[in-house]
Amino acid sequence: MIILISGASHTGKTALAQKLLEKHHFPYLSIDHLKMGLVRSGNTNLTPLSDDDALTEYLWPIVREMIKTAIENKQNLIVEGCYIPFDYEKDFEKEYLNEIKYYCLVMSENYIKTRFNDIKKFANVIENRLDDDYTIENALYENAKVLELAKKHKLNYILIDKEYDFDIN
Repeated sequence: MIILISGASHTGKTALAQKLLEKHHFPYLSIDHLKMGLVRSGNTNLTPLSDDDALTEYLWPIVREMIKTAIENKQNLIVEGCYIPFDYEKDFEKEYLNEIKYYCLVMSENYIKTRFNDIKKFANVIENRLDDDYTIENALYENAKVLELAKKHKLNYILIDKEYDFDIN
């Protein structure tokens, strides 16, 4: 089984992947780690601050083929990151899609407005963010956009509204 975890920045994608790894022992791939490996090795002219669409265009074909390889080898894998396109399903035949579960993490406007200090406080719970200039305006805009796209593409999403706690089963 492949579990895709997407969503806006700071929604806890990596933290959820880590919890799933600990509970179910599925390995996970952080697309951010792949991005940084490619950037630091000089295998791309993109940078960590490149446009998200450009990064998705570059990274997704690699990640997509890794997912196919895992499915073909009957291996479990969690893939997390914001570089999973909302129309990802077009890249897989039905037999692959049967093995993929997709979840998008989205924080509600209310949650962001009432818990923004907590969102910032937990930003480094799994990975260190070297330059975290994330603002409440960024959070509100990105989460609204992600929710709109998840609905448009009829994708599973988890709306974080009152508490940041959900069943990982």
